[in-house]
Amino acid sequence: QVQLVESGGGLVQPGGSLRLSCAASGSAFPIVAMHWHRQAPGKQREMVAMITDIGTTIYADSVKERFNISRDSAKNTVYLQMDRLKPEDTAIYYCKVVIRSTPNWRDVWGQGTQVTVSS
Repeated sequence: QVQLVESGGGLVQPGGSLRLSCAASGSAFPIVAMHWHRQAPGKQREMVAMITDIGTTIYADSVKERFNISRDSAKNTVYLQMDRLKPEDTAIYYCKVVIRSTPNWRDVWGQGTQVTVSS
C-alpha cells in the first residue's frame, strides 16, 4: 500500500517562504511523476507544479518564478520551495504521485497540508 507523508505547511507572512515535502513509501512499481496541487476555499483543486522521473518540470502560470519543485528519487521524496508567497497562495496543498503499475497506471494522493499566507 502506497503511503504519502506531507510536511512543511504553516502560517507565513506575505513575501515569506515555505518548503513542503512529500515522502512516498510502499510502492512496488516505479513512480513516474510527482505533483503538487492545491485547493483554496470555494475553489477547484488546481495543479501547482509537477516533476517527472526524468526531471521535466511544469508549473502553473501563477507560481512561475516563485515556486520550485525538486525530487530526490532515491528517497522517493518531492519538495516544493515556495518563495515570495502571496495571500492568494493560501490553500491546502496536496501531493500526488503517478505510479506505473500494471495493468493501469494509478494516482495516489496525500492527505494535504495547510498553507496560510497572512499578515
